[in-house]
Amino acid sequence: MSGRFHAHSTDRADKNVWLEFAQLAADYKAVNLGQGFPDFSPPKFAQEAFCEAVSGGHQMHQYTRAFGHPPLVNILAKFFSKIVGHEIDPFEDVLVTVGAYQALFCTFQALVDEGDEVIIVEPFFDCYQSMVKMARGKAVYVPLRPKVEGSTAPSSGDWVLSAEELAGKFTPRTKAIVINTPNNPLGKVYKTEELQMIADLCIKHDVLCVSDEVYEWLTYDGNKHVKIASLPGMWERTITIGSAGKTFSATGWKVGWAISSEQIIKHLKAVHQMSVFDCATAAQEAVARGFEREYELFGTPESYFQQLPAMLQQKRGKLASCLESVGLRPVVPEGGYFMIADISSVKADFNESMSAEDEPHDFRFVKWLIKEKSFFLQGLATIPVSVFYSPEHRKDFDKYIRFCFIKEDSTLDAAEDILRKLSQRQ
Repeated sequence: MSGRFHAHSTDRADKNVWLEFAQLAADYKAVNLGQGFPDFSPPKFAQEAFCEAVSGGHQMHQYTRAFGHPPLVNILAKFFSKIVGHEIDPFEDVLVTVGAYQALFCTFQALVDEGDEVIIVEPFFDCYQSMVKMARGKAVYVPLRPKVEGSTAPSSGDWVLSAEELAGKFTPRTKAIVINTPNNPLGKVYKTEELQMIADLCIKHDVLCVSDEVYEWLTYDGNKHVKIASLPGMWERTITIGSAGKTFSATGWKVGWAISSEQIIKHLKAVHQMSVFDCATAAQEAVARGFEREYELFGTPESYFQQLPAMLQQKRGKLASCLESVGLRPVVPEGGYFMIADISSVKADFNESMSAEDEPHDFRFVKWLIKEKSFFLQGLATIPVSVFYSPEHRKDFDKYIRFCFIKEDSTLDAAEDILRKLSQRQ
């Protein structure tokens, strides 16, 4: 067929780094610290809630309310009203979606018009860029940078946003800014003063803020997650994105949400009802019960929102120590469950069968680490960090790769064995 049958908005949509590297990891049976999901089960109470939901009668297997199962939107509104400091209407201010991914898609499709500019803070989850372009918007980029250019920053907190650089990105065409805190892949947790700087610019220029907060409960070393929607003047212009998959270590349940004012959420609902329309009833019921439990236990040692970050802080330390011991330079995250590391010191013998010469250095390195069998019995899957950057900044950050540490200790131990063999070879 010679005709063009696809819409221009899907150009290059088939190019997806997650699919590419997931397939490579599977093909080479690599130890997988690439993809961001646990290799262990959700907590027992969440599993039990799901089992009870699917055994709860015929209504759990049929459609529920299109914009969110009533028990779930009620507890989300009750839970987050206390945190945001604003009374959230469960039926007007909350939209439940098929994962945070669909919440983001509805947001960009509903709020971005052709020619609108959307500022994206780098590094960013790559779907932001693709979704803005699919909505016919224009992505504008501003990177977080280490405080001292050229230095090795030991903590994600040492990566900062220049107020002057960010202010210079706002124009009369700016519709929104997208932030991610805690950040994937860096692990940066934005401080209140950093969020206030962003908020001031949003208010000054009458701009929306899309705040991706899927890792909100995963913070370490006393760092606190602050919702930008809680700052003065920001509730009315912020779309907060959340994820049950990240909250309860159940990414396969695919339950997410967007929370904002009724005047914004109604437009996301329009996109939702014309695409997905409804989300899985039993999964929403299980998530609702999980939040109801956490509401009662919030702030206590029995809360999963206390237990999960405590467990992950130990795993973070284990991975950081491993990376340092083999000569890599990790940037220790303040939040989330990813860690990036500087690979500049590692010598790798690339060949054309493993990667193309025109690929970024980190892409070639990651493929080599998966495929190399001359001294590894098994490859190690990670993710190149340059994929989280725009073409204009990619080259500045292609010396880093991303590791995921929400894994069993046995998986982290297997990765450590591979990395030790790598260091012995240098």
